[in-house]
Amino acid sequence: MAQVLCQLPKVEDDNLLVGLDTSDDAAVYKIDDNKAMIQTIDFFTPVVDDPFIFGQIAATNALSDVYAMGGDPSLAMNIICFPNCLSTDVMAEILKGGSDKVKEAKAIIVGGHTVEDDEPKYGLTVTGFIHPGDVLTNSDAKVGDYLILTKPIGLGVINTAIKAQMTDEKTYNEAVKIMTTLNKKAKDAMVNIGVNSCTDVTGFGLLGHGLEMAEGSDVTLKIYSEKLPIIEEAKEFASMGLVPAGSYSNMNFIGDKVKFENDINQEIKDIMYDPQTSGGLLISVEKDKAKLLLEELKNHPTECRIIGEVIKKDKYPILVE
Repeated sequence: MAQVLCQLPKVEDDNLLVGLDTSDDAAVYKIDDNKAMIQTIDFFTPVVDDPFIFGQIAATNALSDVYAMGGDPSLAMNIICFPNCLSTDVMAEILKGGSDKVKEAKAIIVGGHTVEDDEPKYGLTVTGFIHPGDVLTNSDAKVGDYLILTKPIGLGVINTAIKAQMTDEKTYNEAVKIMTTLNKKAKDAMVNIGVNSCTDVTGFGLLGHGLEMAEGSDVTLKIYSEKLPIIEEAKEFASMGLVPAGSYSNMNFIGDKVKFENDINQEIKDIMYDPQTSGGLLISVEKDKAKLLLEELKNHPTECRIIGEVIKKDKYPILVE
């Protein structure tokens, strides 16, 4: 995708606060001195069979981009691709699931667009708002910051196991809970405390999105593998080889920009590359604020942990120990 985008004409606009240059989660456009608009779009194929839950997951994932910038979503529009071989009742359930999460986010759906396709796909375009001076990007991490992750990783592995009908009810429900948890509470906490940088962890995995933060901020991220919150069952499935193709794509994309300093199990490495569906926020916060942020997050629906720190730029953008 980056190779394609670099071929497009560069956009020049004084009011464009965040565009394509930093591979950020959403675009930000200044309306006036007190308001800026956050714009994003995201959609994908089903990760579960239940259409209502699929709609919830896809909407939660799309809304996350606005939260990662520190903003609040206000408007959303449905985008849905749907095969004519399925009942429109299935489409209705998908849309109901999406609407449920948009309502929880205190935003409204104002329309959308549908096309016929061989495989269902669903998501949202989302518009949010923020003060121009409060915009968070993935390129402002500072040396000395701690890194906090607000959801466990391993969702890609678990979703692969779900498709293979190898998960039990407990594991399935845990994955659904994580994927349908809005990043709103985590966003509110980091805005209350004040942080330096943020990105949400989705398709590029922890290491891919971490790489974007490291390179955009001109620093190195040191990640502690033993501190990572990981869905326990994902380790077992990864050791069995149930690793999604996206993990290997991420591995090839990142290439030699990550150095593993210790003897880390292969399944842990695979999970760090694992593409996440509706993952958590990766937050870079000053060291003396990290405990305050974790205190704010103590009642968060998903596990939040300090997983590393930001250090002076090294030969490698990411070090894992």
